[in-house]
Amino acid sequence: MMRIKIQKLLSRFDITSEQEEYATIHDTVENGIEFKGTNLWILIFAIFIASVGLNVNSTAVIIGAMLVSPLMGPILGMGYSIATYDFPLFKKAFINYFFAVLAGLLTSAAYFFVTPIYQAHSELLARTQPNIYDVIIALVGGLAGIVAISSRNKGNVIPGVAIATALMPPLCTAGYGLATGNWQFMLGALYLLTINTVFIGSATLVTVRLLRYPIHDYADANQKRLADRWVSLIVLVTIIPSLYYGYLLVQKENFIQSANNFIANESFIEGDFLLKNEINPARREIRLIYGGKEISEQEKERLASRKAIYGLADARLVIAQGFSISDVSKDLSQAELYQAQINRLKNELGMVMKRSDSIAVQQRLGNPLLREMKHLFTDIVYCSAQRQQFFKANGQSNNFVVVVIGSTSPKRTGNDLARISGWLKARLETDSVKVFIERSSF
Repeated sequence: MMRIKIQKLLSRFDITSEQEEYATIHDTVENGIEFKGTNLWILIFAIFIASVGLNVNSTAVIIGAMLVSPLMGPILGMGYSIATYDFPLFKKAFINYFFAVLAGLLTSAAYFFVTPIYQAHSELLARTQPNIYDVIIALVGGLAGIVAISSRNKGNVIPGVAIATALMPPLCTAGYGLATGNWQFMLGALYLLTINTVFIGSATLVTVRLLRYPIHDYADANQKRLADRWVSLIVLVTIIPSLYYGYLLVQKENFIQSANNFIANESFIEGDFLLKNEINPARREIRLIYGGKEISEQEKERLASRKAIYGLADARLVIAQGFSISDVSKDLSQAELYQAQINRLKNELGMVMKRSDSIAVQQRLGNPLLREMKHLFTDIVYCSAQRQQFFKANGQSNNFVVVVIGSTSPKRTGNDLARISGWLKARLETDSVKVFIERSSF
């Protein structure tokens, strides 16, 4: 009785009853390989859509691009052809896949080269650091894809696989890296694309072998063995870095979780409140910024001693004082002092400006004097007037307005010196005037 129940349970997992004819599956796979005409244009449009989605950080647009993309076809074709040892079909699939990737890379690079938005948003950044979880997604997605193709009841599996495995975004992210010269982004995105390609293809290969698809006789036993070894090597080389990056991701998430627990449970300091906290997993650093009373060294040491309870013994704890109450009063006194200095400097600047304006007025005094004197003394052709300080040998000094007059006839003008001096004293409203007459030189 138990055996019958187990058999009924296992029959639910049996897909052979729904399996499509091998010839139909082969034709479906082969038709999805080629990139020319409609398929090529659909790829280019999908690349543009995905690039815009990444550029404006729109998840919905990116999903739309993945639904449109025909990039799954050649990948499934490569896995299927290796599983059946159909090497001519593998060559065709590989060439079409390489052409599709190159076309997609150049298309996305062209878009990111002309777009005015260069900032890398979260959707772009998410495709630059692949890890073992991306391997799992690609592997399971590839299994779902080839099982769907093998079944008469395909439903909506293929679009779902296209979204889950996300072939378009890493290709577009690589184009962004190429356009902006960000080689780290480009290499990270190409590695994610490689992961998706290798493990979708590997899942296809495993499924085809398990479902016992017909094996083609295009290769002898040695070629088949060599092909299997190459597949194993490529899978191994692809998965090793993802294991390392997956380990780093786990370490990062564990550190963030432990740090958040530490902050939630231990960060309280009486008389202070936490203004801000910063967690840096790369440097294994926790930074706490407080406001309130000044934090003592004993309090800092107490917080540091609690790290080990949360598995953070090797983490660096930085406690910073955003502001303290005692500092506020000091700052107010300092501000008053600064204000007094500012007022003093304003007064000094005002006096300097007045002196400067006075000097500027004096320097412009010669022109109005000349216009008035020319009508009274016709030999005068130029004039200069400026206040100057004269020093005596005993250290005393006197200020005079020095007027230099240029005349075509210095002798005749000199005869009028007394009259000119008197006019200037009246005009300038000062007795301190010195007049010098010279022959006009211009």
